[in-house]
Amino acid sequence: MTTLDETRAPAPQGPEGRGWRTGDVTRAAITVLAVWYGLQLLWSVRSFAILVFLATLFGIAVARGVDHLERYRIRRGIASALIVLGTLGAIGGVLALSAPTLLEQGRELQREFPAAVAKVQTWIDSRKGGLVGSLISSAAGTTAAGTTAAADSIRPGAAAQAAAQAAAQMAAPAAPTAAPVRADSATAAVGSPAEAIKRRLSEWLGTASKYLFSFVSNTLAAFASFVLLIFLAMYIGAEPDVYRGWLLSVVPAASRAHTRTVFDGISAVLRKWLVTQLVAMIVIGTVSFVVLLLLDVKAAFALGFIAGLLEFIPTVGPVLSAVPAVLMGFVDSPEKALAVAVAYWGIQFLENNLLIPFLMRGEMDLPPAITLIAQTLMTLVFGFLGLMVAVPLTAAVLVPLRMMAERENAREKALRAANERQPEPT
Repeated sequence: MTTLDETRAPAPQGPEGRGWRTGDVTRAAITVLAVWYGLQLLWSVRSFAILVFLATLFGIAVARGVDHLERYRIRRGIASALIVLGTLGAIGGVLALSAPTLLEQGRELQREFPAAVAKVQTWIDSRKGGLVGSLISSAAGTTAAGTTAAADSIRPGAAAQAAAQAAAQMAAPAAPTAAPVRADSATAAVGSPAEAIKRRLSEWLGTASKYLFSFVSNTLAAFASFVLLIFLAMYIGAEPDVYRGWLLSVVPAASRAHTRTVFDGISAVLRKWLVTQLVAMIVIGTVSFVVLLLLDVKAAFALGFIAGLLEFIPTVGPVLSAVPAVLMGFVDSPEKALAVAVAYWGIQFLENNLLIPFLMRGEMDLPPAITLIAQTLMTLVFGFLGLMVAVPLTAAVLVPLRMMAERENAREKALRAANERQPEPT
């Protein structure tokens, strides 16, 4: 006769049939603390970590050129220095040749930009009755109300003073010349809906510039970071196998072959992405310059240079480069601004559907939603530098995930094939 305790199933005690001992709990606690403090350390040196990632990205591209120069019996260290310094010299030469035109058109762009904003304001004010005007008026009304309330809170006697002045004017209607009433500064600043939009846009741009470009506030630190980036890329490009060997030394021997394959895949994807972006920057900058020149937009060379430079930042860069070009189109007419906007959209459409697929040839296919989410998160956390490395870092992270998914899919197909070959029971 069995009792209730004898029929009760034994409680699970872990993967080996035993419970957690004191040593297991200690090791788990140490692991959690190590991960936590490691993340804290990584966060404290996040700018340096991004700098090292950029240096690795450029060093991987330099290593391929060093491999080619090594065939001509050139030492790897000398070849790496030649590639890096030669690239910097070529960029400096191009900038030196185009500096006069770039500076002249940059000054023209700076001079014409207020006129472009004024044209946009006039166009907005002339369409107050339409859908766009109603939306702008509602936004401007909200801004005006908030500004007036803030001004009243700062100057609490403004409302009483205005009421006293109004009562004095009503009491003396026959006065030949009434004293002008000093308007409230906040109300005068509101003006038209376009003025409110301009003020809000200026505040937003000021905040965004301070947030995104805070890393260049210290010129010496920026120069030191650039020099460190150059030397790290040079060293990594000269001896990539040495640094990869150090990373593999901390991996268990049974997993080194798979880890080496993952490293090779990440290197190939990052190198292909960087070369593709550099080619796209040259192509987009040149095409944008030619299109703006055909549309007779002022400062076409400077705007094309901006378009090529911001092409390094996928998704967000083309949008940022289109804003000054469209505003410069407004200097002549809204129709030309619309033509510039359509031209920029067409250039990006051809790039995304023809140029990038031809250069990448299916080696890196990032889903747009994942790309946009990664750029947003990296920008919010790390600022402008995070925005620059968001796409290549996402591509690097997706490499082992795709390898894992392909391995699991192959295993599932093998199991399915094995089940299909088994004879059915009679």
